[in-house]
Amino acid sequence: MNPYIANTESEIQKMLSAVGAKSIDDLFVDIKPAQRPKSFDLPTGKSEMEVVEHIRRLSAKNRNDLILFIGGGYYDHYVPAAVSALISRAEFYTAYTPYQPECSQGTLQALYEYQSSICGLTGMEVANASIYDGGTALYEAVMMAIRITGRKRIIMDGGVSPIYRTILRTYTSNLDIEFVEAPVAHGQADRAEIAKQLDDKTAAVILQNPNFFGTIDDHADIMSQAHKKGILVIASVYPIALALLKTPGEMGADIVTGEGQSLGLSLNFGGPYLGFMATRKEFIRKMPGRIVAETTDAAGRRCFVNTLQAREQHIRREKATSNICTNVSLCAVQASMFMTLLGKQGLRQLAQLNLDKAEYCRQLLEKIPGVKVKRSNPTFNEFTVHLNKDASKVIEDMIAKGFAAGFPLGRYYKGMENYMIVAVTEKRTREEIELYAKSLNEVLNS
Repeated sequence: MNPYIANTESEIQKMLSAVGAKSIDDLFVDIKPAQRPKSFDLPTGKSEMEVVEHIRRLSAKNRNDLILFIGGGYYDHYVPAAVSALISRAEFYTAYTPYQPECSQGTLQALYEYQSSICGLTGMEVANASIYDGGTALYEAVMMAIRITGRKRIIMDGGVSPIYRTILRTYTSNLDIEFVEAPVAHGQADRAEIAKQLDDKTAAVILQNPNFFGTIDDHADIMSQAHKKGILVIASVYPIALALLKTPGEMGADIVTGEGQSLGLSLNFGGPYLGFMATRKEFIRKMPGRIVAETTDAAGRRCFVNTLQAREQHIRREKATSNICTNVSLCAVQASMFMTLLGKQGLRQLAQLNLDKAEYCRQLLEKIPGVKVKRSNPTFNEFTVHLNKDASKVIEDMIAKGFAAGFPLGRYYKGMENYMIVAVTEKRTREEIELYAKSLNEVLNS
């Protein structure tokens, strides 16, 4: 008998009897035979010490020493020590959704400050208290646009992250929503093609800036055309880039979403991350999640309240805009700390560092035989290169040299097997960038 799990025949019978079942098969009577477990022949349990050692061996297989030049929506930015120290305080990391929210003034104020920072960054009027990640934020924006317009057709620019586009199609697979994808022309949104698709059945156009290829674009002309036909525009953005670029609010966007991982959150093997959403005040009642607002109490003192809570738990299911609520408030507060710590000028300096270091890297890569850097349009800290070999193989070879060299575009774009996206953040030093270029030259030309 396993010393850690009581599983003798008599003990199993006692447990079955307690729940009114004659056999283990009776426990699964409501499940179709084809979907039932094939076997219960499981390995014996382990002690805590054995489990810890097993997990330690597994984690040792991961490479945590690679120098990262990979982006694609998630970036290796520096997280200041102050952010990690503050977010580890018990007042923050033990907080859950406050069911008597007005008793949780600290939590509400922190989220209010987060919303205010997102509005300032995006140039929009209102923001909610966060969503799970950038991809689900984009999905929520699509559903919001459909609620506002009553239409069910969505145009997606080909430069929108293919990861996000996959999420959209997965989340809406059982819904009556039509998606139309417009191709990218020379790295930017194809104006002529998008214009052809704009009609009175279209709810929204989705654009991304910088797009998945790293290209910066001013979408104001597309947004203006869409608005003339009553079509909303959803902008997916990279928050660090907004410290330098024209904001989506200035361009005329109606709903803005993005991945907030770059705002003080580590990569963490894929999460938890942070989705942010902002919009115009006229659409606030169609927005999912929670919205925290400032007011005064009976004594005239400044205080904070949950203004809107439109999830299923709070209102009738058919009236709910989403089930977003608990979301990732801890990550939102962490992002707020990051933005507050850097401030407006600090964010600009951070963005400029990313831009300058990426440009230095581009200049070095252009000198390598077998590398063509795409320069048809301006970029931020991410750019596309064409290689003389399959990009996936090159990336594999670069791992042996200590680099995560980039993102292979052939994974999502047919015919682009030799293309790779390279990302450079403020963490990359001159020495690392030069060694990266040297190593890439060796891989391509050895």
